[in-house]
Amino acid sequence: MRRIDALGISLGVFIAAGLIYVMLQVFGVDGINAGIWTQTLLVVGLIAWSLTYLFRVGTKNMTYNQQLKDYEEAVMQKRIEEMSPEELTKLQQELEQEKKSQTPKQS
Repeated sequence: MRRIDALGISLGVFIAAGLIYVMLQVFGVDGINAGIWTQTLLVVGLIAWSLTYLFRVGTKNMTYNQQLKDYEEAVMQKRIEEMSPEELTKLQQELEQEKKSQTPKQS
Protein backbone atom coordinates (compact mmCIF):
# COMPACT_ATOMS: atom_id res chain seq x y z
CA MET A 1 0.00 0.00 0.00
CA ARG A 2 1.32 3.37 -0.90
CA ARG A 3 1.51 6.27 1.53
CA ILE A 4 -1.15 8.23 -0.37
CA ASP A 5 -3.50 5.24 -0.10
CA ALA A 6 -3.01 5.09 3.67
CA LEU A 7 -3.66 8.82 3.94
CA GLY A 8 -6.80 8.50 1.82
CA ILE A 9 -8.13 5.65 3.94
CA SER A 10 -7.40 7.58 7.14
CA LEU A 11 -9.17 10.65 5.78
CA GLY A 12 -12.12 8.49 4.71
CA VAL A 13 -12.44 6.95 8.20
CA PHE A 14 -12.22 10.40 9.79
CA ILE A 15 -14.95 11.76 7.50
CA ALA A 16 -17.13 8.67 8.02
CA ALA A 17 -16.85 9.05 11.81
CA GLY A 18 -17.89 12.69 11.52
CA LEU A 19 -20.88 11.74 9.37
CA ILE A 20 -21.93 9.03 11.82
CA TYR A 21 -21.70 11.52 14.67
CA VAL A 22 -23.81 14.10 12.79
CA MET A 23 -26.37 11.48 11.70
CA LEU A 24 -26.78 10.28 15.29
CA GLN A 25 -27.40 13.84 16.40
CA VAL A 26 -29.92 14.35 13.57
CA PHE A 27 -31.81 11.28 14.79
CA GLY A 28 -32.07 12.77 18.28
CA VAL A 29 -29.10 11.32 20.15
CA ASP A 30 -27.44 13.90 22.42
CA GLY A 31 -23.82 14.92 21.71
CA ILE A 32 -22.14 12.86 24.41
CA ASN A 33 -23.96 9.64 23.54
CA ALA A 34 -23.43 10.26 19.83
CA GLY A 35 -19.70 10.58 20.53
CA ILE A 36 -19.67 7.40 22.58
CA TRP A 37 -21.51 5.42 19.89
CA THR A 38 -19.27 6.83 17.17
CA GLN A 39 -16.16 5.80 19.10
CA THR A 40 -17.67 2.39 19.78
CA LEU A 41 -18.30 1.84 16.07
CA LEU A 42 -14.77 2.95 15.22
CA VAL A 43 -13.23 0.60 17.79
CA VAL A 44 -15.38 -2.33 16.61
CA GLY A 45 -14.34 -1.55 13.02
CA LEU A 46 -10.68 -1.44 14.02
CA ILE A 47 -10.94 -4.75 15.87
CA ALA A 48 -12.70 -6.35 12.88
CA TRP A 49 -9.98 -5.07 10.52
CA SER A 50 -7.27 -6.36 12.87
CA LEU A 51 -8.91 -9.80 12.96
CA THR A 52 -9.00 -9.96 9.15
CA TYR A 53 -5.31 -9.01 9.11
CA LEU A 54 -4.46 -11.73 11.64
CA PHE A 55 -6.48 -14.23 9.60
CA ARG A 56 -4.50 -13.33 6.46
CA VAL A 57 -1.24 -13.68 8.40
CA GLY A 58 -2.34 -17.06 9.76
CA THR A 59 -3.33 -18.38 6.34
CA LYS A 60 -0.25 -16.79 4.71
CA ASN A 61 -2.48 -15.00 2.24
CA MET A 62 -0.52 -11.76 2.24
CA THR A 63 0.97 -9.75 -0.60
CA TYR A 64 4.58 -10.67 0.23
CA ASN A 65 3.82 -14.39 0.32
CA GLN A 66 1.96 -14.20 -3.00
CA GLN A 67 4.81 -12.24 -4.63
CA LEU A 68 7.36 -14.76 -3.34
CA LYS A 69 5.30 -17.67 -4.65
CA ASP A 70 4.90 -15.99 -8.07
CA TYR A 71 8.65 -15.31 -8.21
CA GLU A 72 9.56 -18.89 -7.34
CA GLU A 73 7.17 -20.21 -10.00
CA ALA A 74 8.62 -17.83 -12.60
CA VAL A 75 12.19 -18.94 -11.74
CA MET A 76 11.23 -22.61 -12.01
CA GLN A 77 9.43 -21.99 -15.32
CA LYS A 78 12.50 -20.18 -16.67
CA ARG A 79 14.78 -23.04 -15.61
CA ILE A 80 12.50 -25.61 -17.25
CA GLU A 81 12.42 -23.58 -20.47
CA GLU A 82 16.23 -23.49 -20.54
CA MET A 83 16.59 -27.26 -20.12
CA SER A 84 17.35 -29.47 -23.08
CA PRO A 85 14.94 -32.26 -24.04
CA GLU A 86 17.35 -34.84 -22.59
CA GLU A 87 17.49 -33.01 -19.27
CA LEU A 88 13.69 -32.79 -19.20
CA THR A 89 13.40 -36.52 -19.84
CA LYS A 90 15.91 -37.24 -17.08
CA LEU A 91 14.05 -34.93 -14.67
CA GLN A 92 10.74 -36.60 -15.48
CA GLN A 93 12.23 -40.05 -14.83
CA GLU A 94 13.63 -38.88 -11.49
CA LEU A 95 10.23 -37.49 -10.49
CA GLU A 96 8.50 -40.75 -11.41
CA GLN A 97 11.03 -42.74 -9.37
CA GLU A 98 10.52 -40.41 -6.42
CA LYS A 99 6.74 -40.82 -6.65
CA LYS A 100 7.10 -44.60 -6.69
CA SER A 101 9.38 -44.58 -3.66
CA GLN A 102 6.99 -42.35 -1.70
CA THR A 103 3.83 -44.38 -2.33
CA PRO A 104 3.13 -46.69 0.64
CA LYS A 105 3.46 -50.37 -0.11
CA GLN A 106 0.27 -52.38 0.28
CA SER A 107 0.40 -55.81 1.90
